[in-house]
Amino acid sequence: MHIIVGSNNPVKIRAVESAFTRVFPQTLIQLSGCSAASGVSDQPMSDGETLLGAQNRAADCQRQHPEADYWVGLEGGCQFEGDALEAYAWMVVRTLHQVGKARTAAFILPDAVAKLVRQGHELGDADDQVFGQTNSKQSQGAVGLLTHNIIDRQSYYEHALILALIPFLHTDLYGVESASSGGS
Repeated sequence: MHIIVGSNNPVKIRAVESAFTRVFPQTLIQLSGCSAASGVSDQPMSDGETLLGAQNRAADCQRQHPEADYWVGLEGGCQFEGDALEAYAWMVVRTLHQVGKARTAAFILPDAVAKLVRQGHELGDADDQVFGQTNSKQSQGAVGLLTHNIIDRQSYYEHALILALIPFLHTDLYGVESASSGGS
């Protein structure tokens, strides 16, 4: 099984590898990352924009690597609900004939992080400033920083990726749709 992940971030690549290995334990997996365009803001600020970014990354992977069996897009986003800033991510998994989508759980970010994001900073940069880290988005991420790594970014993404694979495990229940309907 040849899988292309729309990112070179090692945390995202490990999350995809782990999810696919758990869902398809008897299958030999060949996985690689690629730089894929999201077509959205560097810091998506709505649920719809975040989902679109994941869809676009998966579609861009497919354009770049049409020989693969699966193309995966992951996109982290935020959304203000009143004064509270929620963080979450969308996962999109595509094949030629099927699309699976799932979102992580959402959690509220601290006010100091929310203030920096409101000023235009990406979440990862805001986390680094508030928590005195460097490049935390390629390690534990906000979720790891805030939970003391009880939930790190890899495991946070892994569960949503497994949920995005449900349609591939149950094509009899989900049917087969054109991958072109999964976003561009």
